[in-house]
Amino acid sequence: MTSIDQFRADVRAWCAEHVPAGWREAQAGATDAEFVAFQQWWFGELRSAGYAVPHWPAEWGGGMPVAEQAVLYSELAAHDAPRLVLQFVSLHHAATTLLAAGTEEQRRRHLPAILDGEIWVQGFSEPEAGSDLASLRTSARRAGDTFIVNGQKLWASGAAHADWCLLLARTDPDAPKRKGISYFLLDMKTPGIEVRPIKNAVGESHFCEIFLTDVQIPAANLIGPQNAGWQVAQSTLGAERGLTMLELAERLGNAGFRWLLEACRAAGALEDSLVTDRLAAFETEIAALRAMTARLVSSHDAGGTDPADASIVKLYYSELLQRMTDFGTEVSGLRAHAVLRKPASSGWESGAWLLDFIGSWEWTIPGGSSEIQRTIIAERGLGLPRG
Repeated sequence: MTSIDQFRADVRAWCAEHVPAGWREAQAGATDAEFVAFQQWWFGELRSAGYAVPHWPAEWGGGMPVAEQAVLYSELAAHDAPRLVLQFVSLHHAATTLLAAGTEEQRRRHLPAILDGEIWVQGFSEPEAGSDLASLRTSARRAGDTFIVNGQKLWASGAAHADWCLLLARTDPDAPKRKGISYFLLDMKTPGIEVRPIKNAVGESHFCEIFLTDVQIPAANLIGPQNAGWQVAQSTLGAERGLTMLELAERLGNAGFRWLLEACRAAGALEDSLVTDRLAAFETEIAALRAMTARLVSSHDAGGTDPADASIVKLYYSELLQRMTDFGTEVSGLRAHAVLRKPASSGWESGAWLLDFIGSWEWTIPGGSSEIQRTIIAERGLGLPRG
């Protein structure tokens, strides 16, 4: 038995013992408090096994080879394990940013705290600065050893439960759009912060608005140089667009495709050549997605990621997700979705195709809309001129 086969056997045995039975039914009607408690418990289970942060450097508890990460996520998907929805920003966006641009003090303060359950939210988008993020208007004025922040953030996923926020604010209003932005670590318990949940199309409220009124942030919480926040933000956006996709690709290729087959079988559609052709096409696209995500993570670990690679993966995943969930809804029919209740710890893969299809559309927006991704691919990947 090879080492990778042994690792798969170990993960498979762990999943068989630890993935909680009936968690979907319990989480379908969970309150906010029950959702948070369940997510923190499941994170603790994964951490105890060494499976919580495989993508982090070894010195911070990670260092798992990409091939083993793919096996881990594949087995978690195969065993229908809950997904770490609450910790998503903490484990990927916050950690990547701290490792890329944080001071040693900032890393030592926050990375162990994240492992202990500290929850983060991303405060980037604004009402008139979503895809055009450089147009943000939230201001941060220096006052001695602090910055006074005023403004509003939008589409802040999980802000209602967050302990800390990755915040972009304009510190030089006279500089060109990308030159006057700074990046801050914001304690969400700071006076002057108001969080308002936003209910989305499927009845969830994980999106939030954040209102900031004379919020004081210590200068020590500036990450990277003042007015260089745009450059730091690229590390965060790179994680959001690419490095988070290894697990998502395995979820889509394992649970997602398996459920699609089951939906086709239940509808008696597997005798239809049009249906089997579509399934074969999806299986081919999933294989390509898995290969691209593995290559992206390997290149990132080796320090040689092409600027457009993360955008390619993010764009490909989000649009493949839409097509697969659309097809699942078409095959199953609307009558298959009489109960429209989404398990709180499932992510898109709720088991109800209609809900998953509606939810899939949000994936073409965060981290930069699909239009922005195509622009990045054209300019940075293909070298095409602007305009």
